[in-house]
Amino acid sequence: MAIKKVAVIGAGVMGAGIAAQLANTGIEVELLDRVDPKNTADRDSIAKRAVENLLKTNPAPLMHPKNVRKIRAGNTEDNMDRLKDCDLIIEAVFEDPTVKSNVFKLIDANRKPGAVIASNTSTIPLHDLIKDQSDEFKKDFVITHFFNPPRYMPLLELITSEHNSKDMVAEITRFMDEKMGKGVILCNDTPGFIGNRIGTFWLQTGINEAYSRKLSVEEADAIMGKPIGAPKTGVFGLVDLVGLDLMPHITKSLVSTLPADDRYCKNNKSHPVIDKMIADGYTGRKGKGGFYRLNAAREKQAIDLDTGAERSAQKVTMKAAENAEKKGLHGLVETHDKGGDYAWAVLKQTLSYAAEHVHEITSDITGVDDAMKLGYNWKYGPFELIDQMGVDYFINRLKADGEKVPEFLQKAAGRSFYHTEKGQLQFLNKEGDYENVKRPEGVLLLSDVKRASKPVAKNMSASVWDIGDGVLCLEFHSKMNSLNPLSIRMINKACDLVENSKGKYKALVIHNEAEDFSVGANIGVALYAAKAKQFLLIGKMVDTGQAAMKRLKYASFPVVAAPSGKALGGGCEVLLHSHHVQAYAETYPGLVEVGVGLLPAWGGSTELLTRAYKAQQAGKLPGGPIPPLAAVFEAISTAKVGLSAFEARDLMYFRDTDGVTMNKSRLLADAKTKALDMAKDFKPELPMDLPLSGSTGLAAVSQAVDGFFLKGTASPYDVVVSNEVAKVLTGGDAAGPGVKLTQDDVRELERKGFLKLIHDPRTLARIEAMIKTGKPLREKPVEGQKAADLRVEENRPGIVKRTFGRIKSAKDSFGSVSGKIVDGVNDNKLSIKHLKAKIHKPKS
Repeated sequence: MAIKKVAVIGAGVMGAGIAAQLANTGIEVELLDRVDPKNTADRDSIAKRAVENLLKTNPAPLMHPKNVRKIRAGNTEDNMDRLKDCDLIIEAVFEDPTVKSNVFKLIDANRKPGAVIASNTSTIPLHDLIKDQSDEFKKDFVITHFFNPPRYMPLLELITSEHNSKDMVAEITRFMDEKMGKGVILCNDTPGFIGNRIGTFWLQTGINEAYSRKLSVEEADAIMGKPIGAPKTGVFGLVDLVGLDLMPHITKSLVSTLPADDRYCKNNKSHPVIDKMIADGYTGRKGKGGFYRLNAAREKQAIDLDTGAERSAQKVTMKAAENAEKKGLHGLVETHDKGGDYAWAVLKQTLSYAAEHVHEITSDITGVDDAMKLGYNWKYGPFELIDQMGVDYFINRLKADGEKVPEFLQKAAGRSFYHTEKGQLQFLNKEGDYENVKRPEGVLLLSDVKRASKPVAKNMSASVWDIGDGVLCLEFHSKMNSLNPLSIRMINKACDLVENSKGKYKALVIHNEAEDFSVGANIGVALYAAKAKQFLLIGKMVDTGQAAMKRLKYASFPVVAAPSGKALGGGCEVLLHSHHVQAYAETYPGLVEVGVGLLPAWGGSTELLTRAYKAQQAGKLPGGPIPPLAAVFEAISTAKVGLSAFEARDLMYFRDTDGVTMNKSRLLADAKTKALDMAKDFKPELPMDLPLSGSTGLAAVSQAVDGFFLKGTASPYDVVVSNEVAKVLTGGDAAGPGVKLTQDDVRELERKGFLKLIHDPRTLARIEAMIKTGKPLREKPVEGQKAADLRVEENRPGIVKRTFGRIKSAKDSFGSVSGKIVDGVNDNKLSIKHLKAKIHKPKS
């Protein structure tokens, strides 16, 4: 069975989100919902509205706006015949067994034989859902529990039954894994499965203990966030994201189906302030706010847990959190103040509960750990957290507190839940024996390679690993994978290793498993050198960076980059100079240097220009010198970031020939396969001369930027920085009609522009602000000041005063870019702000 077309029944937030992720994979989707009794004239209005909202929602459910074309709206009264063309039908209606049962019967009557039916239920056991259904339905029915938002949350809990065939389960698993990009965890058919069972227990415990220990919401979240390896939302912030009104529904379902003596039921408490918040519509971020909210002045507020009164949110400093940063989890729970005691109280209950029920809810500890990491964005799963504290330490503290020690936890006494044996990661099974952690076929993790071998080369910022079959892997591992002289040195070392191996190595993959591929060059190094007036050193950094990137581009062996997360500035330039990019779908590349008053100087401008001219040669851009300039200037001057691997193609950060991997765990294997395939008959790319536009293009750019400055949407220094970017992209004084510049000519312009800007104290102020606050510094225009005056001050040409016809021609050729520059110039937080807003919200 191959899944080529899918129907989703239910166009609510989850149903529409699932439809969007299906469309992201290229699958055609039928999205059906009921007929709105208030709008019977447009019988598809509910589903249509859901599809329209996909284009408005932030963060975006669609990886590219055009994917919406893959979704067809309809209704469950007129369009159930469409199910006959579908290989998979996903139900995502209200969490009511009776409602679901009626929908299932409707699906069963209209589907084609053998089509898989899947429910997205979050709490209802499978055996309850199928009890009134036909035998054929039971054979083809599974639960596929997505977490919200479906695009961003990788967890998929799969629940099957004895009625299902092995082939069907294997196919749905493969589809969800490889096509949908999900980490598929096989769960037992128990209430709440894994994520809701353990995750909501943690949330409820965190709330209960905060009340009993008199912690503020800020104090509780400061402990239950980063210090334990959870998202910084902590407990109360996460409930705001999930929705306060959703929590009682989950609790009611679980309490009604779990034994009365289950610790979940005993832990269930209501709090009058929270009940009143829900009644008053304070249901979290989707409502008027929750535990955190904004007042009329857009200032962040927090509520008092005892009274519900609003007050200004406080930035708190907790000693226990500081100790966690220095000494890890052990330092956190060994800090005997209200923060450390709160951490221990919540963790001992949550981790004990996981140990008590692990083999009831799934086959082994890896399922629980992976579910909490993939579904709640925990850095470590419950059993990994116990290992960090030490199993014996955890047991002894439980005993000291008079707590019951779960039987499975006792089996781990004197040992750990995970260990490495001959380079192989192993876990403790139900019987108390160790067995190997098995990866799905087609999964290659760098962490497994590192566990089983030593680096071929290494320094403090980067390493080179042998990943087998003659392929080396270059890994950046500095803070946030920022690039520094040591990173550059390892790029050259990796190239040396392949070139001098006498055929032992055939290719190089650049990859790491961090959250972000690279946030770019370490601007702190540049700031330090500039303040010390070491501009020769900065020039050398530019030179060595350019040389390393050129070495990648013109290497005699294939270089394949395999990024995920942010790939900004210099990190993006690494991708631009690789022969092929095999990107995780959630990769966000961008040349964002203007945000700190600089411009791309490691060949990024040159490579993007080259791609623009190639696009023009292929008929993808109009003729003439201005369209390539317009496309590249827009991307660089507005610090455009591709918000998916697919959007990155539009910006030319990725080529149409570059690949996309939907499941991050398969990224390295895909990149290695591509590198080996390329190595069979590899030939490096040849340099290309560029017919840059010269003064005509500079005039067009100047007019566009001047317009934004006059409107107050571009700051004085934006004009200066944009002008330097434009000089590079238009080729400077040497460019013009009939003249072609070499790529090295353009790289030299990059170098000069960068060094000019790094001398300017306003650039240093921007860098310093970015390092201290993580936010761009935006200067305000001076009243009465003109853009032309700014250029005179900077010894730059003013607006070029040629004939009106020539200026108008250049401006018209510039096309739509003039209407878009403002988006980035006005807000260099740009897409980074969007990325920070990416919701890590479990569907409950």
